[in-house]
Amino acid sequence: MFTPHLRAVLQALLVAFLWSTSWVLIKIGLSHDIPPLTFAGLRYTLAFLCLLPLFLRRPGVFVLLREQPHSTWIKLVVLGLLFYTATQGAQFVGLALLPAATVNLLLVCTAVVVALLGAWFLAERPTRVQWGGIAIYLIGAVVYFYPAALAGEQLLGILVVAGGVLANAGSSLLGRAINRDGTLPSLVITTVSMGIGAVVLLAVGVITQGMPVLAPTEWLIIVWLAVVNTAFAFTLWNHTLRTLTALESSLINNTMLIQIPVLAWVFLGEVLTPKAILALVVAGVGILVVQFKRVPGRS
Repeated sequence: MFTPHLRAVLQALLVAFLWSTSWVLIKIGLSHDIPPLTFAGLRYTLAFLCLLPLFLRRPGVFVLLREQPHSTWIKLVVLGLLFYTATQGAQFVGLALLPAATVNLLLVCTAVVVALLGAWFLAERPTRVQWGGIAIYLIGAVVYFYPAALAGEQLLGILVVAGGVLANAGSSLLGRAINRDGTLPSLVITTVSMGIGAVVLLAVGVITQGMPVLAPTEWLIIVWLAVVNTAFAFTLWNHTLRTLTALESSLINNTMLIQIPVLAWVFLGEVLTPKAILALVVAGVGILVVQFKRVPGRS
């Protein structure tokens, strides 16, 4: 009934939807006074434990890891600290201080920062089309935030998320460099880096914010985020990448820029004005253009 390609598209759309619902569930958990860093640490530590059996079943995985030079291990540690400890920690703290749509708009700026930093670290200079995409994104961001009248808590949230954007961009560049080496499978890279980053994040959260007594509903949110929206969703997304093109994956992933504000409006009561919708659409188009390495027929 379904072709392999259609099945992959539907699976990718499911993953994008699950990732979008994560923002609503995180906001609900934060409204129950779960400390943001501890909350994030619990989510990704449990997700790591879910991925661990798949990791251990991989033949020769420990031999493969022992053969890696110290430089590779340093990269895996730094990747875990950047992508999980810093980026996810900043996202959860940002969601405690800002509306979901605002954090979402700021975090997708990662593609812009990666395009700019890639010119320095990976010799991947942005094309004219990508420069145009950056300009389109900035127009959308300006429209969204104008006129800017931020309270102290909101300004702090923006600074925290901006730090998360830089960490996310750094992890994207480092992850690309590690994957480009081709010596480690993606499952190994994800599991090792997630384990390192998540444990550090949980430790920082417990030390600085404590470990609260959680109600069954709060545990249900954490377990769902870890098992379904992280371990299952990441695995399914990687599976769809075998079939979908980069363009198709980018299009599907970018639907989150609209899904998250709509879900936040429906379930959290966050205001979604026509101006904000227009700004998000414009920014999404810009990010999509930035993610294109090349346009057919152009160098």
